[in-house]
Amino acid sequence: MTPSLEIYIEEKFLPLAKLVKAFDKDGSLELRLEVSRTSNHHRKGEDIFMAGADLRLPGKIVRGEASASDIRKAIDGARDILREEIEKYKAKHTEASRK
Repeated sequence: MTPSLEIYIEEKFLPLAKLVKAFDKDGSLELRLEVSRTSNHHRKGEDIFMAGADLRLPGKIVRGEASASDIRKAIDGARDILREEIEKYKAKHTEASRK
């Protein structure tokens, strides 16, 4: 992993901290990111990159995963899916606490 890719990942995933700030009262939330190159046998000779992100929230683990021919597009896709899952989780728990 190159330093520029590490900076790119931080820039993309750091804003998600604002979405889960209310659930991170004791600092126990954990984000794990996996970035890899998949096998070439599916697309003859073309590199396919996969990015997967797991976020441990209270009572649930949300996951975002995406594949693309460019590693940055795969990271963006995983981030977008993870953001959607966080917003679903947040809406469900906010609605439950209001009842």
